[in-house]
Amino acid sequence: MTTEVAPPEKKEEEPKRETFISLFLQNLWSANTVTVTFLSIFLALVIGAVLIVISDSQVLSYFEYFTSRPSDALNASWDLISQAYADLFKGAIFDPAAFQAWFDGTGTWQAAFGPISETLTYAAPLVFTGLSVAIAFRGGLFNIGGQGQAVIGCVTGGVVGFAVGLPVGLHLLVALLAGFLGGALWGFLPGLLKARTGAHEVITTIMLNYIATLFLSWLILQNGVRDPDRTDAISKTIESSAQLPALPSPLRVHLGIVLAVVATAVVAWLLNKSPFGFELRAVGVNPPAAKTAGMSVAKTYTLLMVIAGGLAGLGGAVQVLGTADKLTAQVAGNIGFDGLLVALLGRNKPWGTLLAAILYGALRAGGNLMQVDAGISLELVTVLQALIVIFIAAPALVKAIFQLRAARSARLGTTMAKGW
Repeated sequence: MTTEVAPPEKKEEEPKRETFISLFLQNLWSANTVTVTFLSIFLALVIGAVLIVISDSQVLSYFEYFTSRPSDALNASWDLISQAYADLFKGAIFDPAAFQAWFDGTGTWQAAFGPISETLTYAAPLVFTGLSVAIAFRGGLFNIGGQGQAVIGCVTGGVVGFAVGLPVGLHLLVALLAGFLGGALWGFLPGLLKARTGAHEVITTIMLNYIATLFLSWLILQNGVRDPDRTDAISKTIESSAQLPALPSPLRVHLGIVLAVVATAVVAWLLNKSPFGFELRAVGVNPPAAKTAGMSVAKTYTLLMVIAGGLAGLGGAVQVLGTADKLTAQVAGNIGFDGLLVALLGRNKPWGTLLAAILYGALRAGGNLMQVDAGISLELVTVLQALIVIFIAAPALVKAIFQLRAARSARLGTTMAKGW
């Protein structure tokens, strides 16, 4: 009689702890989330705090005897960081002291609303250039020419502003329309080259950026454009009838921010509700399939770049008709290039782009006070912007740092992660 021997019990395997590389690969194919955006901003602020401490020689002197009395270094670092970021907030959003003075009758409402006014002033043109990049990206094109299109928008809008005499109201509308048409023309050229010859839009738009900048530098030196009372390179003053209405001085926020919100709503409707938006997204995802379905890829590319260029040109017009009243070589600033970062931070979505532009405007406005009050270099604000964009562009890295699990649909990343 044989006795059956029970098979040995299998020990339950302890779940493997996921490594950093494992989490990184799992999250590599997962979708970006709002959480990642906020965590990216948080990481940038943390690294910025470290840079603030390193850049201050007085605070660094406390670290020379850190081992014997660490409280001195920690307290000095905390005081500097808290003051810098408090100034960043007060200069961009809300200054409690100014509001208290307004309520007590010792201050003005203009001073109380000054920070948010500066933020919205900086943000207004960035919304348009960001939307220009975002809408082109949704159609499968990378519009690097926002800077050149904005410059041409400054030129056409500014020239109409001081060279054409029209009644109040109509003059502003014509100047804004001129800015839109100027940018649309500058977007039409690379769009046509892309549609007819296959020329890459990145190359053609970069070249047009140089042409636009050089054209502006030449134009403001010509008779009829240059201010006859000045010897430097500057144009005549734009008529008050063509300037965007603004709040009383010293506030600088103007009608441009309202137009930016309206443009965001229009672009959102165009992308998500209109037949052209469906065609645009289809071409952006798979041009051959869209062509097989009967869509004209060449026509879509051309029209898309016209709209993108028009938006950037409108941003340039808002810049020159809002905060600037003359054409100069640097009138457009870097609003076209900053629009690239704004669109990336906004996930190439219209409302996300609007919020990203406001964030950039806040960093710029708050950075001015941070430089004056805390003695922090304004370039540090640019570093913060760059860090935010870096982390936004690498969501897998952010998720791995904070050990956020990927969505279940990211099977490819999970399969590769098992090898680690």
